Amino acid sequence: MTRVALAFSGGLDTTVCVPLLEEEYGYDEVIGVTVDVGQPASEFDEAEETAEALDLDHYVVDAKAEFADLCFDSVRANATYQGYPLGTALARPVIAEAILQVAEEQDCDGIAHGCTGKGNDQLRFEAVWRDSDLEVIAPVRELGLTREWEQEYADDKDLPVEGGSGGDWSIDTNLWSRSVEGDELEDPSYVPPTDIYDWTDEPSGESEEIEITFEKGYPVAVDGEEYDSVSLIEHLNELAGSHGVGRTDSMEDRMLGLKVRENYEHPAATTLLNAHEALEGLVLTQEEREFKQLIDQRWSKKGYEGLVDAPLVGALEGFIAQTQQRVTGTVTVRFEGGTARPVARDSEFAAYSAEHASFDTETVGKITQEDATGVAKYHGFQRRLANAVTDDADADTETVELATDGGEE
Repeated sequence: MTRVALAFSGGLDTTVCVPLLEEEYGYDEVIGVTVDVGQPASEFDEAEETAEALDLDHYVVDAKAEFADLCFDSVRANATYQGYPLGTALARPVIAEAILQVAEEQDCDGIAHGCTGKGNDQLRFEAVWRDSDLEVIAPVRELGLTREWEQEYADDKDLPVEGGSGGDWSIDTNLWSRSVEGDELEDPSYVPPTDIYDWTDEPSGESEEIEITFEKGYPVAVDGEEYDSVSLIEHLNELAGSHGVGRTDSMEDRMLGLKVRENYEHPAATTLLNAHEALEGLVLTQEEREFKQLIDQRWSKKGYEGLVDAPLVGALEGFIAQTQQRVTGTVTVRFEGGTARPVARDSEFAAYSAEHASFDTETVGKITQEDATGVAKYHGFQRRLANAVTDDADADTETVELATDGGEE
């Protein structure tokens, strides 16, 4: 008997895939696997009810801790893509690994997803699965299915779905972010209504300050209270979200080259990323900060691609880990007007001397203000030489042109 494991949400796409995997691909049995990376309880209820109605063996895997740890790795890498924190992108490899493990434990011959051929998730899932010996199947992509066809098929088969995402929008939620797309949001000129947001309130005139503690680049406490990674994210999502922090409306360039509009909510991610970067500014040297921007950019790109286990990422994290040895301390963040703004930072590893930087001190140790005169004389020296040579060459050219013009007259 042949068996296939399906990434199962209970929505339209994955529900339709169940009979299609039997009818079109000849599998004798389909099992559904749902992976918990912080979705609302209602989504698991929907998946369970749909699986029961389909008489589908259904497995639920709790991967919140693994996902939260990866999110904290992304904080150390200041990871964003085109202006927003990585959320869905980081969740997909975690989900894919969990599904693959269930598929292998249940002696499956194949593994399947309900992604279309236009998005990023198909690539992120399959990057993990194609390391295995299982047949990788993508019914929606391979059969060229549309939402309209799926709905008609579901009606004909009397499948237990009502159209998928339960409303006008296509929504994907995990611990780190909530994405909203589809319908009228696909029009870049359309102004979204406030009811697309669920995690973030409309910003008010109120403000609040909190203190975040980092150890070696990892956030460990808020206002002196320690949390595990999952609880810390959940706490900050609620707290920062109440101040309207973490909304992004972007035109995103997908891996296939398509440009799409995405709306995101990411209160905890925005808060932690802002705080972490502020602490790095205090403890890292100028050279470290400048070079780390290149490292962070490459880490973010691989994270967006769902390739967090690539050899390059391991090499990048070697540099990141070295710099993060000193990223220990506290950052005070002020929530105000929908922003999370660092307003103070403190660390025993600060690469900073108030005494040297102050305008109120004349001499500190062996350094005086007058010592900067020599630096000032040499600063821009080559520029002055180069400009002088260029000016002389331009003057000679102008003289030749004038002489030539005179000869013609």
